[in-house]
Amino acid sequence: MKAVVTGGAGFIGSHLAEALAAEGMTVHVIDNLSTGRPDYVPASVTMHNLDIRSEEARQLIVSIRPDIVFHQAAQVDVQRSVRDPDFDASINIAGTANMLQACAQAAVNKIVYASSCAVYGDLQEALIEEHHRTEPISFYGISKLTPESYIRLFHRLYGLGYTILRYANVYGPRQTPKGEGGVVAIFLDRIGKGLPLIVYGDGNQTRDFVYVKDVVRANVAAAKRGDGQIVQVGTAVPTSIDELVAKLRDIHGAELAVEYRQERPGDIKHSCLSKAKAGSVLAWQPHYDLYCGLKETYRYVMGQTGP
Repeated sequence: MKAVVTGGAGFIGSHLAEALAAEGMTVHVIDNLSTGRPDYVPASVTMHNLDIRSEEARQLIVSIRPDIVFHQAAQVDVQRSVRDPDFDASINIAGTANMLQACAQAAVNKIVYASSCAVYGDLQEALIEEHHRTEPISFYGISKLTPESYIRLFHRLYGLGYTILRYANVYGPRQTPKGEGGVVAIFLDRIGKGLPLIVYGDGNQTRDFVYVKDVVRANVAAAKRGDGQIVQVGTAVPTSIDELVAKLRDIHGAELAVEYRQERPGDIKHSCLSKAKAGSVLAWQPHYDLYCGLKETYRYVMGQTGP
Protein backbone atom coordinates (compact mmCIF):
# COMPACT_ATOMS: atom_id res chain seq x y z
CA MET A 1 0.00 0.00 0.00
CA LYS A 2 1.24 3.49 -0.87
CA ALA A 3 0.66 6.38 1.54
CA VAL A 4 1.40 10.10 1.48
CA VAL A 5 1.83 11.99 4.75
CA THR A 6 1.65 15.76 4.40
CA GLY A 7 3.60 17.49 7.15
CA GLY A 8 5.48 14.22 7.58
CA ALA A 9 8.69 15.90 8.75
CA GLY A 10 6.85 17.60 11.58
CA PHE A 11 5.76 16.60 15.06
CA ILE A 12 2.82 14.23 14.56
CA GLY A 13 3.52 13.53 10.89
CA SER A 14 7.03 12.14 11.44
CA HIS A 15 5.82 9.72 14.11
CA LEU A 16 3.04 8.66 11.74
CA ALA A 17 5.42 8.18 8.80
CA GLU A 18 7.57 5.94 11.00
CA ALA A 19 4.60 3.83 12.05
CA LEU A 20 3.31 3.41 8.49
CA ALA A 21 6.74 2.43 7.20
CA ALA A 22 7.06 -0.09 10.05
CA GLU A 23 3.81 -1.66 8.82
CA GLY A 24 5.36 -2.19 5.41
CA MET A 25 3.73 0.68 3.54
CA THR A 26 5.53 2.65 0.84
CA VAL A 27 5.51 6.12 2.38
CA HIS A 28 6.04 9.54 0.79
CA VAL A 29 6.29 12.72 2.85
CA ILE A 30 5.33 16.19 1.61
CA ASP A 31 6.72 18.93 3.84
CA ASN A 32 8.07 22.43 3.18
CA LEU A 33 10.26 22.18 6.32
CA SER A 34 8.96 25.46 7.71
CA THR A 35 8.70 23.72 11.09
CA GLY A 36 9.58 20.12 10.23
CA ARG A 37 13.05 18.60 10.18
CA PRO A 38 14.36 16.23 7.51
CA ASP A 39 16.21 14.15 10.13
CA TYR A 40 12.82 13.20 11.60
CA VAL A 41 11.94 11.39 8.35
CA PRO A 42 12.96 7.69 8.39
CA ALA A 43 15.48 6.56 5.80
CA SER A 44 12.92 4.19 4.28
CA VAL A 45 10.52 7.09 3.59
CA THR A 46 10.77 9.31 0.51
CA MET A 47 10.93 13.00 1.42
CA HIS A 48 9.59 15.72 -0.94
CA ASN A 49 10.38 19.32 0.04
CA LEU A 50 7.18 20.92 -1.26
CA ASP A 51 4.46 23.27 -0.03
CA ILE A 52 0.93 21.81 0.09
CA ARG A 53 -0.34 24.96 -1.65
CA SER A 54 1.84 24.38 -4.71
CA GLU A 55 1.06 22.94 -8.12
CA GLU A 56 4.15 20.75 -7.71
CA ALA A 57 2.71 19.09 -4.59
CA ARG A 58 -0.57 18.44 -6.37
CA GLN A 59 1.14 16.94 -9.39
CA LEU A 60 3.32 14.79 -7.15
CA ILE A 61 0.28 13.12 -5.63
CA VAL A 62 -1.18 12.62 -9.09
CA SER A 63 2.04 10.92 -10.20
CA ILE A 64 2.41 8.77 -7.07
CA ARG A 65 -1.27 7.72 -7.06
CA PRO A 66 -1.26 6.71 -3.40
CA ASP A 67 -3.92 4.53 -1.86
CA ILE A 68 -4.30 6.86 1.11
CA VAL A 69 -3.29 10.40 2.11
CA PHE A 70 -2.81 11.41 5.74
CA HIS A 71 -3.19 15.19 5.78
CA GLN A 72 -1.25 16.47 8.79
CA ALA A 73 0.32 19.63 7.34
CA ALA A 74 -1.15 22.79 8.83
CA GLN A 75 -0.59 26.17 10.42
CA VAL A 76 -1.44 25.32 14.04
CA ASP A 77 -0.43 28.42 16.01
CA VAL A 78 -3.67 29.92 17.36
CA GLN A 79 -2.10 33.29 18.17
CA ARG A 80 -0.54 33.57 14.71
CA SER A 81 -3.96 32.87 13.20
CA VAL A 82 -5.35 35.81 15.18
CA ARG A 83 -2.52 38.06 14.00
CA ASP A 84 -2.49 36.84 10.39
CA PRO A 85 -5.75 35.12 9.37
CA ASP A 86 -4.89 35.36 5.67
CA PHE A 87 -1.71 33.30 6.12
CA ASP A 88 -3.55 30.82 8.32
CA ALA A 89 -6.32 30.34 5.75
CA SER A 90 -3.88 30.04 2.84
CA ILE A 91 -2.36 26.92 4.39
CA ASN A 92 -5.24 25.31 6.26
CA ILE A 93 -8.03 26.01 3.78
CA ALA A 94 -6.43 26.65 0.37
CA GLY A 95 -3.65 24.13 0.99
CA THR A 96 -6.15 21.46 1.98
CA ALA A 97 -8.31 22.22 -1.05
CA ASN A 98 -5.23 21.77 -3.25
CA MET A 99 -4.51 18.39 -1.66
CA LEU A 100 -8.14 17.33 -2.04
CA GLN A 101 -8.05 18.24 -5.73
CA ALA A 102 -4.91 16.13 -6.07
CA CYS A 103 -6.62 13.21 -4.33
CA ALA A 104 -9.57 13.44 -6.71
CA GLN A 105 -7.29 13.57 -9.77
CA ALA A 106 -5.20 10.64 -8.53
CA ALA A 107 -8.26 8.54 -7.62
CA VAL A 108 -7.01 8.22 -4.03
CA ASN A 109 -9.13 5.79 -2.03
CA LYS A 110 -9.15 7.74 1.21
CA ILE A 111 -7.92 10.84 3.02
CA VAL A 112 -7.47 10.93 6.79
CA TYR A 113 -7.68 14.57 7.87
CA ALA A 114 -6.20 15.99 11.05
CA SER A 115 -8.81 18.36 12.44
CA SER A 116 -8.86 19.92 15.90
CA CYS A 117 -10.87 20.40 19.05
CA ALA A 118 -10.54 24.12 18.26
CA VAL A 119 -13.53 23.72 15.91
CA TYR A 120 -15.85 23.64 18.94
CA GLY A 121 -14.76 26.96 20.37
CA ASP A 122 -15.44 27.52 24.07
CA LEU A 123 -18.41 25.20 24.58
CA GLN A 124 -19.79 24.94 28.09
CA GLU A 125 -19.76 21.15 27.98
CA ALA A 126 -17.99 18.96 30.53
CA LEU A 127 -17.36 16.35 27.84
CA ILE A 128 -17.57 17.30 24.17
CA GLU A 129 -19.03 14.81 21.70
CA GLU A 130 -18.83 14.80 17.92
CA HIS A 131 -22.44 15.96 17.48
CA HIS A 132 -22.00 19.10 19.56
CA ARG A 133 -22.17 22.45 17.77
CA THR A 134 -19.03 23.96 16.26
CA GLU A 135 -18.45 27.63 17.13
CA PRO A 136 -14.74 28.46 16.70
CA ILE A 137 -13.40 31.47 18.60
CA SER A 138 -10.13 31.71 16.65
CA PHE A 139 -9.30 31.90 12.96
CA TYR A 140 -7.34 28.69 13.47
CA GLY A 141 -10.53 26.95 14.60
CA ILE A 142 -12.36 28.26 11.52
CA SER A 143 -9.55 27.16 9.20
CA LYS A 144 -9.59 23.63 10.63
CA LEU A 145 -13.39 23.37 10.49
CA THR A 146 -13.86 24.66 6.92
CA PRO A 147 -11.90 21.83 5.26
CA GLU A 148 -14.27 19.34 6.88
CA SER A 149 -17.00 20.70 4.58
CA TYR A 150 -14.65 20.56 1.60
CA ILE A 151 -13.90 16.91 2.38
CA ARG A 152 -17.57 15.96 2.60
CA LEU A 153 -18.25 17.64 -0.73
CA PHE A 154 -15.26 15.98 -2.40
CA HIS A 155 -16.69 12.70 -1.19
CA ARG A 156 -20.09 13.55 -2.65
CA LEU A 157 -18.75 14.80 -5.99
CA TYR A 158 -15.81 12.47 -6.58
CA GLY A 159 -16.30 9.51 -4.23
CA LEU A 160 -13.21 10.33 -2.17
CA GLY A 161 -13.30 8.27 1.02
CA TYR A 162 -12.44 10.02 4.28
CA THR A 163 -12.13 9.92 8.03
CA ILE A 164 -11.91 13.21 9.93
CA LEU A 165 -10.02 13.03 13.23
CA ARG A 166 -10.55 15.88 15.67
CA TYR A 167 -7.51 15.93 17.93
CA ALA A 168 -7.44 17.04 21.53
CA ASN A 169 -4.22 18.77 22.71
CA VAL A 170 -1.45 16.56 21.33
CA TYR A 171 1.95 16.49 23.06
CA GLY A 172 5.09 14.39 22.91
CA PRO A 173 8.66 14.15 21.57
CA ARG A 174 9.60 16.36 18.59
CA GLN A 175 6.96 18.99 19.30
CA THR A 176 8.54 22.40 18.86
CA PRO A 177 7.93 25.15 21.43
CA LYS A 178 7.55 27.58 18.53
CA GLY A 179 4.91 27.69 15.81
CA GLU A 180 3.18 24.34 16.25
CA GLY A 181 4.15 24.08 19.92
CA GLY A 182 1.55 23.35 22.55
CA VAL A 183 1.77 24.25 26.21
CA VAL A 184 3.65 21.04 27.15
CA ALA A 185 6.42 21.73 24.63
CA ILE A 186 6.64 25.37 25.69
CA PHE A 187 6.80 24.48 29.40
CA LEU A 188 9.47 21.81 28.88
CA ASP A 189 11.55 24.19 26.77
CA ARG A 190 11.43 26.79 29.55
CA ILE A 191 12.24 24.19 32.21
CA GLY A 192 15.29 23.15 30.20
CA LYS A 193 16.42 26.77 30.01
CA GLY A 194 15.75 27.47 33.68
CA LEU A 195 13.05 30.02 32.88
CA PRO A 196 9.74 30.54 34.71
CA LEU A 197 6.61 28.97 33.25
CA ILE A 198 4.15 31.50 31.81
CA VAL A 199 0.48 30.74 32.43
CA TYR A 200 -2.03 32.85 30.51
CA GLY A 201 -5.16 33.15 32.63
CA ASP A 202 -5.75 31.89 36.16
CA GLY A 203 -4.42 28.37 35.60
CA ASN A 204 -7.83 26.77 36.09
CA GLN A 205 -8.45 26.42 32.35
CA THR A 206 -8.53 22.76 31.35
CA ARG A 207 -7.29 20.75 28.39
CA ASP A 208 -7.47 17.15 27.22
CA PHE A 209 -3.85 16.12 26.66
CA VAL A 210 -3.33 13.13 24.34
CA TYR A 211 0.07 11.56 23.67
CA VAL A 212 1.42 11.60 20.12
CA LYS A 213 1.90 7.82 19.96
CA ASP A 214 -1.78 7.34 20.77
CA VAL A 215 -2.70 9.83 18.03
CA VAL A 216 -0.58 7.86 15.56
CA ARG A 217 -2.42 4.68 16.52
CA ALA A 218 -5.74 6.43 15.82
CA ASN A 219 -4.51 7.43 12.35
CA VAL A 220 -3.36 3.90 11.57
CA ALA A 221 -6.76 2.59 12.69
CA ALA A 222 -8.51 5.19 10.51
CA ALA A 223 -6.78 3.80 7.42
CA LYS A 224 -9.17 0.85 7.57
CA ARG A 225 -12.00 2.08 9.80
CA GLY A 226 -14.26 5.08 10.31
CA ASP A 227 -15.19 5.67 6.68
CA GLY A 228 -17.24 8.84 6.29
CA GLN A 229 -16.99 9.57 10.01
CA ILE A 230 -15.85 12.42 12.25
CA VAL A 231 -14.06 10.92 15.24
CA GLN A 232 -12.49 12.64 18.22
CA VAL A 233 -9.03 11.60 19.44
CA GLY A 234 -8.74 12.43 23.11
CA THR A 235 -8.57 10.88 26.57
CA ALA A 236 -11.81 12.24 28.10
CA VAL A 237 -9.69 13.39 31.07
CA PRO A 238 -9.62 17.15 31.77
CA THR A 239 -6.41 18.58 33.22
CA SER A 240 -6.02 22.15 34.42
CA ILE A 241 -2.87 24.07 33.55
CA ASP A 242 -2.06 24.28 37.25
CA GLU A 243 -2.35 20.48 37.46
CA LEU A 244 -0.05 20.18 34.46
CA VAL A 245 2.51 22.37 36.22
CA ALA A 246 2.27 20.17 39.32
CA LYS A 247 2.93 17.00 37.31
CA LEU A 248 5.91 18.60 35.58
CA ARG A 249 7.25 19.80 38.93
CA ASP A 250 7.10 16.23 40.25
CA ILE A 251 8.82 14.80 37.16
CA HIS A 252 11.47 17.54 37.21
CA GLY A 253 12.12 16.94 40.91
CA ALA A 254 12.56 20.61 41.75
CA GLU A 255 10.48 23.71 42.28
CA LEU A 256 9.29 25.58 39.17
CA ALA A 257 8.70 29.32 39.08
CA VAL A 258 5.35 30.27 37.54
CA GLU A 259 4.20 33.67 36.25
CA TYR A 260 0.51 34.35 35.59
CA ARG A 261 -0.46 36.74 32.82
CA GLN A 262 -3.67 37.97 31.21
CA GLU A 263 -5.45 35.40 29.05
CA ARG A 264 -5.04 35.79 25.30
CA PRO A 265 -7.64 36.26 22.55
CA GLY A 266 -8.67 33.01 20.92
CA ASP A 267 -7.73 30.87 23.92
CA ILE A 268 -10.36 28.37 25.06
CA LYS A 269 -11.27 28.07 28.74
CA HIS A 270 -12.22 24.40 28.88
CA SER A 271 -11.88 21.55 26.40
CA CYS A 272 -12.26 17.81 26.96
CA LEU A 273 -13.21 15.27 24.28
CA SER A 274 -15.25 12.10 24.63
CA LYS A 275 -13.44 8.97 23.41
CA ALA A 276 -16.57 6.82 23.15
CA LYS A 277 -16.92 7.05 19.37
CA ALA A 278 -13.22 6.38 18.84
CA GLY A 279 -13.66 3.23 20.86
CA SER A 280 -16.64 2.00 18.88
CA VAL A 281 -15.66 3.17 15.37
CA LEU A 282 -11.86 2.84 15.42
CA ALA A 283 -11.52 0.23 18.20
CA TRP A 284 -9.10 2.76 19.73
CA GLN A 285 -8.30 3.64 23.32
CA PRO A 286 -5.43 5.80 24.59
CA HIS A 287 -2.60 3.72 26.05
CA TYR A 288 -0.77 6.55 27.80
CA ASP A 289 -1.94 8.45 30.85
CA LEU A 290 -0.70 12.02 31.16
CA TYR A 291 1.99 11.36 33.76
CA CYS A 292 3.62 8.55 31.73
CA GLY A 293 3.45 10.59 28.53
CA LEU A 294 4.93 13.64 30.21
CA LYS A 295 7.74 11.60 31.74
CA GLU A 296 8.68 10.14 28.34
CA THR A 297 8.52 13.58 26.73
CA TYR A 298 10.55 15.17 29.55
CA ARG A 299 13.31 12.59 29.11
CA TYR A 300 13.38 13.22 25.36
CA VAL A 301 13.51 17.00 25.69
CA MET A 302 16.17 16.90 28.39
CA GLY A 303 18.26 14.56 26.23
CA GLN A 304 18.15 11.70 28.73
CA THR A 305 16.77 9.17 26.22
CA GLY A 306 15.62 9.08 22.60
CA PRO A 307 11.94 9.20 21.53
